[in-house]
Amino acid sequence: MKSAAAAAIAARSGMALEPQVPVIDAHIHLFDPTRPGGVPWPEKSDPVLYHPALPVRYASLAATHGVVGAIAVECSPWLIDNFWLQVTVEKAAIMVGFIGDLLPEAPEFGATLDRLHRSPFFLGIRYGNLWNRDLGAAVRNSEFVAGLKLLAQAGAVLETANPNPELIAAAVKVSDAVQDLRIVIDHLPHADVPDDAAARSSYETNLRELAARPQVFVKGSEIVRRIDSRVSLDAGAYKEALDRIWTLFGEDRIFFGSDWPNSDSLASYNETFAVAEHYMATRNAAARQKYFWQTSLAVYRWHPRTSAQARLHDSRSL
Repeated sequence: MKSAAAAAIAARSGMALEPQVPVIDAHIHLFDPTRPGGVPWPEKSDPVLYHPALPVRYASLAATHGVVGAIAVECSPWLIDNFWLQVTVEKAAIMVGFIGDLLPEAPEFGATLDRLHRSPFFLGIRYGNLWNRDLGAAVRNSEFVAGLKLLAQAGAVLETANPNPELIAAAVKVSDAVQDLRIVIDHLPHADVPDDAAARSSYETNLRELAARPQVFVKGSEIVRRIDSRVSLDAGAYKEALDRIWTLFGEDRIFFGSDWPNSDSLASYNETFAVAEHYMATRNAAARQKYFWQTSLAVYRWHPRTSAQARLHDSRSL
């Protein structure tokens, strides 16, 4: 059944939505502010986000959209929270995996990676414009690169965080340094294109370079944003930017993530999903299948836990 939000967006544009396809939501955050010691994010002062965000709550929101599985992305820099996330994911059948938060240059990285990798649900780590990190500076560190090589050997993924021109340039250097590492550029629809002509040219050159590398993928997360100081739920407002990413990377390298519950700061889950769904209604059936679940399987190689997930896993054409 289509959500009311999706139907409303379709009605405003006069475009009918295509039949629902199964969905793997490849970007959600899980946390529990009621835990002893609390959480580093979100802030207590945030009335929208400062509530437990756990799989049972997520599942109740996502079920009507055909979501059969989700991937949690760690939103804490605390090392111990990787193991809290692991336990939380392992207890919830809707979760097909998690992305940790580790420092590849840290002396304990290899041992921590080995421990986390024993879980079939560990899929990779995130490093980028978050927690005062600088991917461009990090990739010049030989210990950091050595850690990424261990990550690649484990078959795990590196996700970047919150793209800007500097991070895109750094991602090229990471890919140069560890050529067999699968890289996911998250939230690319939200990135601002530089106004300065020279900076814009450099940014676009680096994007094209990443697009030429088959091991680099784009997560279609954080589509919804403020336009002229207001949140737009008109999928048409994002079409030009999304079309550009699509043209660069192609339908085999872009996939869906909601960014729940961080997305609640701008729109409800229903509204966030509806914008992505409405944009994808302009694409053919094969592209919709790739965007909403098939490409996530190619990127993360997740393992099914439920019959619905197993049907996707067994029917994949990768």
